[in-house]
Amino acid sequence: MAELKYMSGFGNEFSSEDPRCPGALPEGQNNPQVCPYGLYAEQLSGSAFTCPRASNKRSWLYRILPSVRHKPFQALEQKHLTHNWDEVEPDPNQLRWKPFHIPKAEEKKVDFVEGLHTVCGAGDVRSRNGIAIHIYTCNTSMTDRCFYSSDGDFLIAPQKGNLLIVTEFGKILVEPNEICVIQQGMRFSVEVFGETRGYILEVFGVHFELPDLGPIGANGLANPRDFLTPVAWYEERTVPGGYSVISKYQGKLFVSVQDFSPFNVVAWHGNYAPYKYNLENFMVINSVAFDHADPSIFTVLTAKSLRPGVAIADFVIFPPRWGVANKTFRPPYYHRNCMSEFMGLIKGHYEAKEGGFQPGGGSLHSAMTPHGPDAECFEKASAAKLEPERVAAGTMAFMFESSLSMAVTRWGIETCSRLDKEYYRCWESLRSHFRPGQKTVTM
Repeated sequence: MAELKYMSGFGNEFSSEDPRCPGALPEGQNNPQVCPYGLYAEQLSGSAFTCPRASNKRSWLYRILPSVRHKPFQALEQKHLTHNWDEVEPDPNQLRWKPFHIPKAEEKKVDFVEGLHTVCGAGDVRSRNGIAIHIYTCNTSMTDRCFYSSDGDFLIAPQKGNLLIVTEFGKILVEPNEICVIQQGMRFSVEVFGETRGYILEVFGVHFELPDLGPIGANGLANPRDFLTPVAWYEERTVPGGYSVISKYQGKLFVSVQDFSPFNVVAWHGNYAPYKYNLENFMVINSVAFDHADPSIFTVLTAKSLRPGVAIADFVIFPPRWGVANKTFRPPYYHRNCMSEFMGLIKGHYEAKEGGFQPGGGSLHSAMTPHGPDAECFEKASAAKLEPERVAAGTMAFMFESSLSMAVTRWGIETCSRLDKEYYRCWESLRSHFRPGQKTVTM
């Protein structure tokens, strides 16, 4: 496969045309009477027309045939993709999942769409406010099929296996330790190269943006220049047997059929496009004196709510970094939080729970449910000699954090058969160190 090309920047006004058709972008206007090369002009809007300029998102696509040319949508089997948050009774317990099972290709071929499984979520796609967390497990590339979400943006975090994602805007190769954001309405198809697994955070009604830096200043965390957007690429291909366009609409799947590839965009321009980011490029901020800073310092992207400072969802990572704080319990502190925290592990060993929390698994600590380091981590960190140390070397854990109180699906609780019912035991051996009359305690 030829090396893919990208354009750099977050939320930029991009313009791109396939080099096979130079001058495909109209000059000086968006919608000429006749487009170059006889193309059709089509606008994809990611915001209301009247949004302030700073938040207005749209792109113009110049394509061989418009996307409107298709047969009527028909309902498609749902399987384990759902937005029904009332399938099972609420469960406030700490939940942890063993690595999610990937089907073997020799047993059953499963592509990206067929391998979507909803673990938990909250809110409503019709009122455009909420989130869903999905797992994908697949072993086969999508053939003459594409997918798009009418409901929200997909933040895709591969854990095992590379994804070659073909979009209307061009091709993106996404590897574990990278993320990709496919925004609402953008059509894409996924090619895989064997057994493949990863995590998806879907947000309804808002888009991901870079968090404000405040006192950090102008630079730090995820830098805009490190986000990459694909360059235009098209295929002119007829599909006599039918090309399936799958839409997730109001939480349900529908399919329409057309006789041509949807990836027929010869040129495009605008600020509404898919993008990827390498997590290794994150500029870590950390405490260099004492105490443990809140995990918000590790926010890569945020999807804001209407309340200042409160997110529908934050994407937070825990990358390799130096720990140098003095007189401090360095691992994450014990915590009860008004937010909901879903964690996943891409690789390595998470510092607060090195045993049961495994790559390809997950955990959910719901609103106000206590959580924190297991007993072994507490004892070890409390007695450690505090010298500069490399934390999380070879590891990448992440958190989908939300202000919403998330419900777990039946698949997440029962059907997947990956729930670790012994999770609570990791705290059972925590013991009292209380010594009345002895202010200084040696661990």
